[in-house]
Amino acid sequence: MRKAAFHTLGCKVNAYETDAMEQLLSCHGYEIVPFEEKADVYVVNTCSVTNIADRKSRQMLHRAKKRNPDAVVVAAGCYAQAASEQLLADAGVDLIIGNNEKKELPYFLEQYWNGQRRGALPEIAKEREYESLHLASVSSHIRAYVKVQDGCNQFCSYCVIPYVRGRVRSRSLQEAEAEVRRLAAQGTKEIVLTGIHLSSYGMDRKEEGALLSLIQQIHAVEGVERIRLGSLEPRIITEEFVRGLLALPKVCPHFHLSLQSGCDETLKRMNRHYTTAEYREKVDLLRTVFPDAAITTDVIAGFPGETEEEFLATCAFLDQIRFYEMHIFKYSRRKGTKADRMEDQVAETEKTRRSKVLQEMEQRMSQTFRETLVGREVTVLLEEKISIDGVSYMVGHTPEYVKAAVPLDVPANTFFTGVGEQIRSDGREQYLVLSGVRE
Repeated sequence: MRKAAFHTLGCKVNAYETDAMEQLLSCHGYEIVPFEEKADVYVVNTCSVTNIADRKSRQMLHRAKKRNPDAVVVAAGCYAQAASEQLLADAGVDLIIGNNEKKELPYFLEQYWNGQRRGALPEIAKEREYESLHLASVSSHIRAYVKVQDGCNQFCSYCVIPYVRGRVRSRSLQEAEAEVRRLAAQGTKEIVLTGIHLSSYGMDRKEEGALLSLIQQIHAVEGVERIRLGSLEPRIITEEFVRGLLALPKVCPHFHLSLQSGCDETLKRMNRHYTTAEYREKVDLLRTVFPDAAITTDVIAGFPGETEEEFLATCAFLDQIRFYEMHIFKYSRRKGTKADRMEDQVAETEKTRRSKVLQEMEQRMSQTFRETLVGREVTVLLEEKISIDGVSYMVGHTPEYVKAAVPLDVPANTFFTGVGEQIRSDGREQYLVLSGVRE
C-alpha cells in the first residue's frame, strides 16, 4: 500500500479540494499519512494570492522532496496553475495538476508510475464545466465547508485568481444538496457554503436568485442546524436576498462582505464595482434586517497610488462601518495584473505601517463587538476542550462566529445556551465566557 501525504495552503476552497483528493486516493488504495511522515506521494495544494503564498508553496514542495527524495511530489492548485514550468525546473516537482483537474489525481499518478509524463496543463480560461469533486465524509462532524462554485469573472486589477481559476462555474443544486444530506446524516450540524466567488453562483447558467435557492434547499435538509455563507460581494445584498435569508432561521447572522478599500478613488483603480456609498447602503440593509449581525471584511493596505489622504479616508470609513473583524493584507504585486503595471507603487515600509494601523483598528472593533454580547443570552455550538488559567472550558462559536467558552465538561457537537458573562483570553484568542448554561 503506497502512502500519500497532503498539505494545504490558502483558502477554504483549497482545504475542501484537499479533503476531496485525500478521499479519492484513499478509495484507490493509498494510505493517508501526516505530511511530516515519510510518504510515497506528497501533494501540496498551492496558493498564489500573494507573493508570500507563492513562497510558502515553493517551500513546502522543497520540504516534501527533502523528506523523501524518491517520493512523487505533486504540485496542485493556483500557484501550480500559474507557474508550472518554474516549479518543474526549480522545486523538485514531479507532477503538476492544474485547477479543474484535481479529480484526476489517481489517474495521473497511475500514469506517472507507468512512466508516462504529463504534457502542458489545459487552458483554465476555456473550462466551462464545474469540476465534480465531492466529500463522502468530514473528520470533525461539527462544521463542514461545502464548495459550490469555482472561478471568477471580476478581474480586480490586483488579483490573479481569474487567471488561475478560470471563469465562473457553478455546482448543480442537486449535487450540492446531496453532499449536504450525506454530511448531515453523519452528524454534521453546521454547513458553510464556499466558493471562489460565491456571489456569482448560478451566473454561468443565467439563473436569477440561484444562491438564495440553494440556501433554501439546504435549509430544508434534516440534521442541518446552522448555515453560514462564505465571502459575499456587495451587489448580492438586495432587499429580496436579505429578506429571503431572514425567513431561514438556520442562517447565521454573520456576513463577510468584501470591501478592500474605504476610498472611492482607490476602489476605482482596484476595478471594484461599487462605491463606498453603495457599500454603506448594503451594510445598512443588512443591519436593518439583522440588527445584531456580525459583519466582517477584507482590506488591502498600500494599493498603488494610495496617498496618505486616501488611506485616512479608508480609516474613517472603516470607523463608520464598525466591523466585527477585518482581514488586513498588504498589497502584493502580482505579475500579469493591471496593478502590477501601475505607477506610484507604495513603499514596503509604508505598507507595513498602514497595515499595522488597520490591525490596531481591527482589534479595537473586534473587542467592542464581543462586549455587546456580554449580558445577553447566546447559543454556542461546542467544538473542543481548552484550558484558560488552569480552568477547563468547552469552546465553540456563536451564530455570529464569536468564540465562546463554557466552563463545563460536556460533549462536542452539542448546542448550549447561556448568558455572556465576561471576555477572557488564553493568550492567543479572546473568548466570550458563558454562565448559567443550559442544554
